[in-house]
Amino acid sequence: MRVDVITREYPPEVYGGAGVHVAELVKGLRSHLDIAVRCFGAPRDEEGVFAYGVPAELAGANPSLTTLGVDLQIAEAVAGTSLVHSHTWYANAAGRLAALLHDVPHVVTAHSLEPLRPWKAEQLGGGYRISSLIEKDAFESADKVIAVSDGMARDILRSYPSLDESKVVTVYNGIDLERWRPNHDAAVLARLGIDADRPTVVFVGRITRQKGLPYLLRALALLPEDVQVVLCAGAPDTPAILEEVSSAVRTLQETRGGIIWIEEILPQSDLTAVLTAATVFVCPSVYEPLGIVNLEAMACGLPVVGTATGGIPEVVDDGVTGLLVPIDQLQDGTGTPTDPDRFVADLARALTEVVSDPERAARMGAAGRARAEAEFSWGAIASQTADIYRALI
Repeated sequence: MRVDVITREYPPEVYGGAGVHVAELVKGLRSHLDIAVRCFGAPRDEEGVFAYGVPAELAGANPSLTTLGVDLQIAEAVAGTSLVHSHTWYANAAGRLAALLHDVPHVVTAHSLEPLRPWKAEQLGGGYRISSLIEKDAFESADKVIAVSDGMARDILRSYPSLDESKVVTVYNGIDLERWRPNHDAAVLARLGIDADRPTVVFVGRITRQKGLPYLLRALALLPEDVQVVLCAGAPDTPAILEEVSSAVRTLQETRGGIIWIEEILPQSDLTAVLTAATVFVCPSVYEPLGIVNLEAMACGLPVVGTATGGIPEVVDDGVTGLLVPIDQLQDGTGTPTDPDRFVADLARALTEVVSDPERAARMGAAGRARAEAEFSWGAIASQTADIYRALI
């Protein structure tokens, strides 16, 4: 049988965790099944991968409409498949239409949920209502919905209460343990201006509301003066949030040294060097279905201080592989802390606790690597996913 995996992101056009997930999942699935990948963007030279661009007539349209333009092409192109598997709302319309057109099962993997990302309206305008409609229809009609964590599964059922609970199954994100491992490279650190001898906090993520950067930047101001901070933060959702973060970083740099902001996307080998040299990784997200970045840090032997929200507590073993920061959140979909000052203080306290005890941090980092090896291999995840396909077909 042939399975068509539908995704917006696919190498080399990857900008977030969903793209990493699809790329690694496809590698694993190809040892089980005939896989065709249908993705957005420029033509790829990988066998079995087909790319589709925005129709000329929709150039410059709202992103939700350009997405639909690509999805329509993919829905037609999958003819002859046994099953379609779509990732994120960008691909879900293609999967839904393909299922109707070709009478095949449709599997959806939930990497995020539109009802829990209302700030996307800043980016899409009225297109956010379209993306929300697409997601709702795809989830409620899918033959199976895969959640990347149990926390995500609960969010799905809360967001879409009419969805049959038996259709929702958890299959974790994974990590390539060969590519993500400790990498000691002094030349990379020197080129980026990172002092390998200072206690260091590192953040990696897109500049978007869900990543909690404004809260982190406030917390960083409360850390001991000798702590170095490396912010690998780029790909802003909107000019407004970029300016908000830029202003906060400038203020922080005026009050303390050792604040390094890397805006470009680093090559994977450079990023592993940055992670390996750090003392602790921080994930201050207010919304995070699982957080592949946490697995990447753990695989490089780094402890994680993360918000106790979404799927993060399923990755970070509190007190063993890092620390969880408690958070009470508004239930309006934004994830906003009910007491931002307390969240900032608790975040700063947890980071200070870890960077102040390098021996404990090293033990946590080693435990994190061991946990990644034991529970988050892509081989096991691909096997579980292939079993889901076979049961539906």
